[in-house]
Amino acid sequence: MTSVLRRAPPLQAFRYAPGRGLEGDVCVFALAADASPILVEAVSGRAMTLVPGDVFLGTPGNRESTRWVVGGIPAGGLVPGRTYWVLAESGIVGDLAGDSPLEKTHLERARYLGSVRDDAGRTLNIRQFAARADAGASDRRAPVSLIVGTSAEIGKTTAAIALLRSLLRKRQRAVIVLKATGTGSLTEIDNYRDHGARQVFDCVDFGLPTTYPSKRKGIERWFGLALDTCLSLPADAVLIECGGDLLGANVPVFLKALTRRRARPKVILAAADALGALSAKQMLEKMGLPVGLITGPCTDTPTLQQRTQKLCRTPALNLAAPDASADSLL
Repeated sequence: MTSVLRRAPPLQAFRYAPGRGLEGDVCVFALAADASPILVEAVSGRAMTLVPGDVFLGTPGNRESTRWVVGGIPAGGLVPGRTYWVLAESGIVGDLAGDSPLEKTHLERARYLGSVRDDAGRTLNIRQFAARADAGASDRRAPVSLIVGTSAEIGKTTAAIALLRSLLRKRQRAVIVLKATGTGSLTEIDNYRDHGARQVFDCVDFGLPTTYPSKRKGIERWFGLALDTCLSLPADAVLIECGGDLLGANVPVFLKALTRRRARPKVILAAADALGALSAKQMLEKMGLPVGLITGPCTDTPTLQQRTQKLCRTPALNLAAPDASADSLL
């Protein structure tokens, strides 16, 4: 099983049947006979090698990465017997629209065989195993910190880990983390856990393989469920990382949902350069989210850091530095 199915019960033995594969369905695939070996993320979190002919469990899903892969579910779902592409390490499969020149260890063809059924003949779907707030649970009003960025791979997780460590140094022992948008990743979840997060959630925990495509119908309900769950848990602080960039993965929709619950979260912005930081800062301010700290490659050298800080009139700090601390934001 690939990690996108991590909330499903262990399937030591299962039966499947031909049928259209829809988003979130537990589906059976076989790596194409003439494909190259690939690496995917297993439910254990380790990198799992698949070789041609290997059968694995994954799910149909959408992806609109600005740096890796773009693809998704064809209209009507996946058709048994047809060949599709592994779009993400987590086991998301669909049509391939395009990809970047960057090396990818997961991108290969796989034949869709069918969907896994329960004893009543119903298709299993990850939505059945989604986390939900306890009945009657209310917002515990823990302070929220938000990390957003101008693109993928810009240092958002690095900044979030630095902030998490600062929170723990301040004796805020129960920190809840939500990777709110983008593509689910058990590796990222484990990284937060290793650094002391009490509980960590992403889109898979609430029944979605990813938060793509942009402007998808009903995404507001999913974001509301995720926020209600995380904000109702006993916590000293809630840390939210938005995957992708400010314009993709339905980030603007999520930010509207967040500001309805928290008018003034602490905001850290990760940006590649000073001009990107300025543009993103202005966009966030229009959303009612003033930026408290800027980080990312725009702070990699003293020249860039000073330029960013002066242009944006906002503190700028390289949180990737060995001695970096986000204590000043708290």
